Amino acid sequence: GDGFVAARLLREAGFLVEVGLAGSADRLTGDAKIAWQDMLAHGITPIDAGDCRPEEAGLIIDALLGAGLDRPVAGALGNLIGRMNRSAVPVLAVDLPSGINGATGEAMGVAVIARHTVTFFRKKPGHLLYPGRQHCGEITLAQIGISAGVLAEIRPQTVENMPQDWGKAFPLPVATSHKYDRGHALVLSGPAHHTGAARLASKAALRAGAGLVTLASPSEAMAENAAHVTAIMLREMADADALEAMLGDQRFRAVLAGPGGGADAAMRDKVAVILASGRPCVLDADALTAFSTGPDALFSRTRSARGDVVLT
Repeated sequence: GDGFVAARLLREAGFLVEVGLAGSADRLTGDAKIAWQDMLAHGITPIDAGDCRPEEAGLIIDALLGAGLDRPVAGALGNLIGRMNRSAVPVLAVDLPSGINGATGEAMGVAVIARHTVTFFRKKPGHLLYPGRQHCGEITLAQIGISAGVLAEIRPQTVENMPQDWGKAFPLPVATSHKYDRGHALVLSGPAHHTGAARLASKAALRAGAGLVTLASPSEAMAENAAHVTAIMLREMADADALEAMLGDQRFRAVLAGPGGGADAAMRDKVAVILASGRPCVLDADALTAFSTGPDALFSRTRSARGDVVLT
């Protein structure tokens, strides 16, 4: 029905409009049927969607399929979507690009690649999860009079990760604050020739607001790391015992382990030390892969950890 309304409004505004109908008008009910009749009353005679010439249009409005799609798009409809995608014509998708699963973002067979998507009330997971996010292009959220109280009935289990949800956890520093007031992060480096990811993570910690960041490096990687860091401090750390001793300094407030660190027993020992320390920590990459053959050993430790644990 949204496509029929758009066609009528565009015709009223003086645009040349061609409507391609996929399916039978006899199956229309409710608001969609009313919108269909209003469109016909404005002199718009639809043609079969397969006869449309998307490559000749100035704008394509995609109102083919809804967000509840649960089966792959194929056949004539799939061919039409393929022609739309191959044309150089911008596509405006209604609610969600046709062929994208609204719950998962999955492309169900072939899916429209839109320049712009207009959705209503709230975004759906398919707008945010790839590949759906890429198919949507720019997204506009339009309010159409649905009360926010409807959310209490829907009780959604997912939320969009936005700065307004967590930004207050990063208070602005005051003029009298000290670097340790903003926290000291410890990042574990990998061995020589595997140090880049840990350095990037260290820079990210500074960018996110940490007052200090120390990169704990194996001895053979010290020169390699020293050649690339400035604001980040560097300390030698040989093994899990050295890490435990380092964490005796209570000024270290958070720990990151895993990037380039090696998926081996030594990494498992370091993770055990970190989780036992009570520090908030991020375990990434090899810190997870090291437990791939025995994940329960990791999960049992994370459940008993006293600090927040983020697994990425």
